[in-house]
Amino acid sequence: MTARVTELWRFPIKSHGREQVAAVTLAPGQTMPWDRVWAVAHEQSDADGRDWVPCQHFSRGSKAPGLGAITAQVDEAAGTVTLSHPEREDLTIDPDSDGPALIDWAGGFVPETRARSARVVRGLTRGFTDSDFPSVTLCNMSSHRAVEQRFGRPLSIHRWRGNIWFDGAAPWEEFDWIDREVQVGEAVLAVRERTDRCLATHNNPDTSRRDADVLGTLEGWEHQDFSVRAEVIRGGRVAPGDAVVRL
Repeated sequence: MTARVTELWRFPIKSHGREQVAAVTLAPGQTMPWDRVWAVAHEQSDADGRDWVPCQHFSRGSKAPGLGAITAQVDEAAGTVTLSHPEREDLTIDPDSDGPALIDWAGGFVPETRARSARVVRGLTRGFTDSDFPSVTLCNMSSHRAVEQRFGRPLSIHRWRGNIWFDGAAPWEEFDWIDREVQVGEAVLAVRERTDRCLATHNNPDTSRRDADVLGTLEGWEHQDFSVRAEVIRGGRVAPGDAVVRL
């Protein structure tokens, strides 16, 4: 059985909303277009977008579960993002100029014991993925179902915040792709590393409440990893239904 792409997701503002897309054109050495273009730096961070910095510089779901229920819609022509949350009115902003509006809208989800959201920064050279290289995450539906089975009830795929979802491979087969190349649609990606996971996986993406010990479930396999991070080495179009083939 050939593995095939099932869904594509991007996260325009890091930890502040997910958006499904019908197709994407990947470029060598870049993140998925419009993925983690912006991030919300907190008051203890000096991030300014000129260089990549790790996630500890930003307001994020591992510290603020309420952020997990945000969805997003990008207007690529206008450069705006519309954010939705079950506890807020929708907000449409240009993140480059409307940072204070975003912080007013979402900053209340950050617990008082955490560093406060301070400003929105744009990645000037790459998206703010959690790897020190521009990465795209490849997520295996079979592995997700294995987690659900061990956990004992359904879990949303949005807990993983992944880019390219595929089905038809064996559970955890993606871990065998490390240091190998995989063709996804027209693109070729080099798989670099597993994606280590954090408390953001405990957040229910519908209710914004922390309600599942996903990390504890993963420990049943003696790790806390899910999906793999890959680098685009040959660009091309990717859409649901495209084959995913290890080269």
